[in-house]
Amino acid sequence: EDEEEEHVTKIYYCSRTHSQLTQFVREVIRCPYDDVRVISLGSRQNMCINPAVKKLNSLNMINDKCLELQQKKSQQLFKYLPGCAFHKQELLHAFKDKALLEVTDIEQLVVTGKAMKACPYYGARYAVPAAEIVALPYNTLLHKSTREACGIKLAGNVVIIDEAHNLLETINNIHSVEITASQVVKAHSQLSQYEKKYVSRLTAKNLMYVRQILFVLSHIAEFLGDVRLLNLNDFLFQAKLDNLNMFKLLRYCHRSRISKKLNGFVEKYQEAEIRPGNKLLNIMYFDVLSAPPKDLQPASLMRSPLMQIESFLDTLTNANQDGRVVVNKQVKLSQTSLRFLMLNPAVHFISVLKEARAVVVAGGTMQPISEFKDQLFHAAGIQSNRIMEFSCGHVIPGRQLLPMVVSKGPTGASLDFTYQSRDKSHMIEELGRVVTNVCNVVPGGVICFFASYDYESLVYAAWEKSGVINKIEAKKKVFREPKRSGLADQVLMEYSDCIKRCLSWQGTRTGALLLSVVGGKMSEGINFSDDMGRCVMMVGLPYPNINSPELKEKMSYLNAHFVDQEGRLAGQVHYENLCMKAVNQSIGRAIRHKDDYAAIMLVDQRYSKPSISNKLPQWISKHLSVADNFSQLMQALPKV
Repeated sequence: EDEEEEHVTKIYYCSRTHSQLTQFVREVIRCPYDDVRVISLGSRQNMCINPAVKKLNSLNMINDKCLELQQKKSQQLFKYLPGCAFHKQELLHAFKDKALLEVTDIEQLVVTGKAMKACPYYGARYAVPAAEIVALPYNTLLHKSTREACGIKLAGNVVIIDEAHNLLETINNIHSVEITASQVVKAHSQLSQYEKKYVSRLTAKNLMYVRQILFVLSHIAEFLGDVRLLNLNDFLFQAKLDNLNMFKLLRYCHRSRISKKLNGFVEKYQEAEIRPGNKLLNIMYFDVLSAPPKDLQPASLMRSPLMQIESFLDTLTNANQDGRVVVNKQVKLSQTSLRFLMLNPAVHFISVLKEARAVVVAGGTMQPISEFKDQLFHAAGIQSNRIMEFSCGHVIPGRQLLPMVVSKGPTGASLDFTYQSRDKSHMIEELGRVVTNVCNVVPGGVICFFASYDYESLVYAAWEKSGVINKIEAKKKVFREPKRSGLADQVLMEYSDCIKRCLSWQGTRTGALLLSVVGGKMSEGINFSDDMGRCVMMVGLPYPNINSPELKEKMSYLNAHFVDQEGRLAGQVHYENLCMKAVNQSIGRAIRHKDDYAAIMLVDQRYSKPSISNKLPQWISKHLSVADNFSQLMQALPKV
């Protein structure tokens, strides 16, 4: 190993998606500071150039195969086996030097890696110490062990976290782990075979730990029989795991690399003999091993099952009050899951706050700021005098924006998309009239956001039956956001091409309508600039499912630990904020530069309430007006 290279002072720029990091790097290229050394970090899925690994498609399988190739190369036993041809020290150092010569994004790094036959994933890591700006995804920065594995050193450096509107939920999600019955059974089967084969070779201590893991797996299997929601101590007690030293067991797992060793068993997989005395595990074995692959959870087929179990066991070392264990029971036992739900993001963010010289949390839709202060900074022990706030208006003047609350439809009927009213036929018909009229007037692209895929499907089916879709199609080609995110880019391309064709031909069709879903790919990270989005419509208020066990537990946790400034229950405030942050993120897709212009329509009478409109971004709320009748809206639209 080479001596560790000294790190220069740097900025770590962190964003949620690969495309957002690429956008950032391209903006750096446009800046006058062309002599700055920039490197981008990404996942193996985006940066791997080994065809044998890349073809695996699944991120987990790619990670496992990459590590396996390196293991073969590094261990004396496997010296005769080929490792990865692209992972050679001299190639990686040459790649590092070339990557830092000019500012390049991930796509360009991959092209360079292919030309040099050097791994861009590891080559980019080699460049981190000498880089002055490092662009990296959320997971790499916010997960401590991943951060350390990538050689990220925060001490004395500045951290910028962009698109941070969902930072609290992101930290919790990164540190929440779910395991399925399928994974438990497969891990138990593989480890049983491993023990049987190597029982004479294992030391007494190692054999003890292997049997402890089998003990844990069988008791987790028993626990999957009923729907439950427990704190950590109660789970450990009821699962009869409270007498085990989880820290020692995890230390054995990490040092022995037992999950990696079991990978070799997957190809030779055979049903292991089931130990007597565990009826539920017996049933689960039959259910899982006889199930066709399509019925199993994808994660169980794409990753060493014991590796995922280890991640779950690691979460059990959290403080009792910081998380919950939830059993989600399914009709098919193989799909029943056990999930650790992280509730306190501050415990995992505190190391970032303590190590970094400064942390900038930024975004276009950060309201309400109090949520970040209370749950992230104050909860991590940061004093108020260390927290600085900066908020600014939008680059566009007010005349380029028309935000309106549409509380009544063309017939004068009130628009109320509450859970109780939204499925009613007259409400869907009135919405159809609203959208048809808007599409007749607005040129270019119109995006209409719905609260869920199910509701979008319901509305589309009703409109298709009643002839609304045909009326809209006279002016706008209708596109729908696909549930599979992998198909979204294709739909977006077709939507964009259609708008360009319609505007250039100047025929009867004036553009396209895109029916989208809040929380889908179209609502985050996609720029509907210029003619791509001359009008954004938000149908109703997209409140999350109040009956979700995870949401209920999060609200209970907040009620117990925080008090809203106005004396309201913190859990209820959180519930409202989840909704409004989703709204703000969706409607902010249309205005993307100083010359852009668009109409923003909030289609629901509830948006006229100050308690809701006050949670809109200031650059929208200060121009917001309520249309007393539909004709008022139609008169205002052509003036944008």
